[in-house]
Parts: sequence; structure tokens; C-alpha cells
Amino acid sequence: MFLPSVHAETDDAVLLQFIKENPLGMLITGINSSLDFLQCTHVPMVLDTPGDCDDSAPLGRLRAHIAKQNPQVQGMIESLESKDGVTTIENDVLVVFNGKHDHYVTPKFYVETKPDSGKVVPTWNYSAVQVYGKLSLYYDSKSPEAGEFLAKQIHDLSQHTEKSIMGYTGGENPEPWKVSDAPEKYVELLKRNIVGIQIRIDKLQGKFKMSQEMRPGDRDGVAQGFAKMGSETGTAIASLVEERGNLHDEKKQKSST
Repeated sequence: MFLPSVHAETDDAVLLQFIKENPLGMLITGINSSLDFLQCTHVPMVLDTPGDCDDSAPLGRLRAHIAKQNPQVQGMIESLESKDGVTTIENDVLVVFNGKHDHYVTPKFYVETKPDSGKVVPTWNYSAVQVYGKLSLYYDSKSPEAGEFLAKQIHDLSQHTEKSIMGYTGGENPEPWKVSDAPEKYVELLKRNIVGIQIRIDKLQGKFKMSQEMRPGDRDGVAQGFAKMGSETGTAIASLVEERGNLHDEKKQKSST
């Protein structure tokens, strides 16, 4: 990830919260097998924060499950079987999480620089977090370890998405769907057709590209331009432009004192 300092977010707590709020990750691997070397799968993930993990994962872990028929999984299993069933992939994997809102930025929003010199060009505002780490694969659903992992994984993921994404928390809101609501034999059949994935987070990188680098008048123009769009995305990005701009100004002021 290209990380100009003005766009970089270095607070691990902020990056981990970003993952919780945007759990759909793009799992990217490069594995030597009879299939394509580079593979990518979009998969929702559960984050185990550092407080939930042992000392071997100071930045936390990601958990997910993927269909056994997925070519990415087939490549992993093929690679593992050539290594006597070792469950950890040799090379690091990459997971990319994108923010909910991104948008094209027209030069017309730059109300300070455009009239002054015309030296402006279009760009795109977005936010993203990248995770690098070691992946362990639970591919034998008949083993007690894999069975326990998969049971916990599908329970935790459904609870997280039902409550945090859908807002189904009970009380005045609807009750969340639970894995136990489905027939037990049906769930067991599904478990035989998925593999569990766990990634130890070794490196976190985050980027909020929200016009922080622009002159104050241009930033205000960008925020106002998005707000006037009247859409959910426009409102969200207008807020992020203001928030990230203020953070940038605060850091700049602290560094100069």
C-alpha cells in the first residue's frame, strides 16, 4: 500500500476497529500449486483482538471459513499435502478491508485552488486497511480440532454480523439468527464442505485518503460538495473529510510547537 504520511493511520486500535466495522475482507494468496499462483476470495472475517489472544499474536487474529471447492482453498490443500499435512501456509497472506464509502472527487470541489491557479486534477477518496500474516488452515473437518474451530467460527461470525451489521440485538429489536436455528444435520453437512482459516496478524497498515493534503478552503469545498449530493455516501464522506482534516491540522500544530 502506498502510504503518504498525510493519509496514513498508524494507531492499531483505530485499524482494528475499522476491521470490526468492515468485516468483508479480500484474502489474497500466492501459492505454488497446479492452479493459478495468485488467488483472491471475498470473505467475512471475525477479529480476535489482542486482549483475546495469547502472546504469540500481539496484534490479534482473523478467523473465517471458505468452501472446500474454492480454487484458493484447493491450492492451499495441495500445498499442505505436499508438506506432510502441516497446517500453516509457508508464505504470508494479505487481507484487504475497504471502508463502506468511497467516491470520485471532481476538481470543481476545489474552490480555493481551482479559481486561483487551475492546478487541480480529479482523484478518489477512500479508506482501507491491510493485514499481513501467517495463515493456518483447518481443512480436516473430521478432526476434533477443526470441528471445534468451525463450530466456534460460524457461531461467532453469525452473532457479530446479526448484531453489529443488522442490529438484531433482541429487546425492542428483532432477535438475532443463531446457528442452532438451522437443523443440526444440515449444519453438520455444511461443515464438511468448508475449511476454517485463522490468520495471525503480523503487520497492520491503514489509509484514510480524505483530502487531508488539500488547502483548508479546498477541503471545505470537498466536504460541502459531498454534503450537497444528498446521498448516504456523500454525507459519510463529507463527515470523514472534516474529521480527517481536523486530525491532520491537530497533528501539524503539535509538530510545530
